[in-house]
Amino acid sequence: MFSDDEGDEDMLDAANQQGLAKAFTDDSEGEEVLEAEGEADEFGVDSDGEFEQGEEEDVEINVDSTVTNVLPSGQEVEAPSNVPPDIHISRTRIQEILNVLDDFSKYGEAGRSRSDYVAQLIADIANYYGYTEFLAGKLFELFSPREAIDFFEANEVPRPVTIRTNTLKTRRRNLAQALVNRGVNLKPIGNWTKVGLQIFDSQVPIGATPEYLAGHYIIQAASSFLPVIALAPQEKERVLDMAAAPGGKTTYISALMKNTGCVFANDANKARTKSLIANIHRLGCTNTVVCNYDAKEFPRVIGGFDRVLLDAPCSGTGVIAKDPSVKTSRNEKDFIDLPFLQKQLILAAIDSIDANSKTGGYIVYSTCSVTVDENEAVVDYALRKRPDVKLVETGLEFGVPGYTSFRGREFNHKLSLTRRYYPHTYNVDGFFVAKFKKMKAKEQKVNGTSTV
Repeated sequence: MFSDDEGDEDMLDAANQQGLAKAFTDDSEGEEVLEAEGEADEFGVDSDGEFEQGEEEDVEINVDSTVTNVLPSGQEVEAPSNVPPDIHISRTRIQEILNVLDDFSKYGEAGRSRSDYVAQLIADIANYYGYTEFLAGKLFELFSPREAIDFFEANEVPRPVTIRTNTLKTRRRNLAQALVNRGVNLKPIGNWTKVGLQIFDSQVPIGATPEYLAGHYIIQAASSFLPVIALAPQEKERVLDMAAAPGGKTTYISALMKNTGCVFANDANKARTKSLIANIHRLGCTNTVVCNYDAKEFPRVIGGFDRVLLDAPCSGTGVIAKDPSVKTSRNEKDFIDLPFLQKQLILAAIDSIDANSKTGGYIVYSTCSVTVDENEAVVDYALRKRPDVKLVETGLEFGVPGYTSFRGREFNHKLSLTRRYYPHTYNVDGFFVAKFKKMKAKEQKVNGTSTV
């Protein structure tokens, strides 16, 4: 009845029964679980992360040449520090400032600079959405003012619940039919993946079905498919997953390799390897070795891999919808310490690759962060420190190109080959993906980068 081509979505919609009202829970044994889509918040975001029109018309101001007194008065600024700002005032002022910034030359107050409005906007965003002012400002600078609000709004809405079909044991069409028969309302995620399914609602706990327990699928964020798709592991290769727990990416690599070759699943945190091992067993991955090394030491332990995946430890600024504690737990020191670690890890990943691999020689670097410090800056550092690698196309069908310059910082022009993902554009977790190719000695000479 079902096929894995572009007709999946129509046939699954036809197979789904009437919408089921009962919310479901999951028990995913440490998986990267996405929560079900939440209700739209006060700014009018619908279940797909898009802004609805008209619901907050009362917040809009009539934009004309008489716009005045948008910024707080001196009396408001001097209010006692122990009195928290009114979030309703912040919400209204966010919209008012956006309107002014749309045409600052026309609506800006005399004696006030654009930076005055931006500073107040960041303060109101921090107050209204619950961020520290430092982090609100750091995230704000990635976007235009209006797109920044789209980003902050999207972080208030949980991402869709998604599962990945384990092709070692079943096919997506068979899994979909089995789950539909159990009262699960679902459809394929999109044309960019042939293994993903989005769950809308279910009469049974999605993390406790017979199919789940038999290892026919894993609950996994759609964005976590992306680095493995970019890595494109081939059969009979030797592949390293440097930070593997809880195993979503490792088991996907194993499935793409059809249980041939060897996958080294490493995680520096021994406690986290328990969930990694459990998922490897449940999904039937028999070509996988679990290890517990400091990834920075990996070239000395073992090297010569055809491909390496480094999904690096990061600030989590792309998964705030799943972990709201990021809003207040991240500080300036984190964005010094984390990039320092990431730079060490990416050099170790490059050094672990066999440049003479007949089928590979590729490294994929990814994070669930949206900050430039942890993404483009790290990749640019690797390109400067290891002239024997170059950036190549990720092979991903969608995504925003990475920055080649940012706030006065210039990066390698090839950073445009990297890909960024945002919750407000694709309704997936914020993510970053870069793919390197390690060149052989003769290739380095051709490219004029020989270090011999």
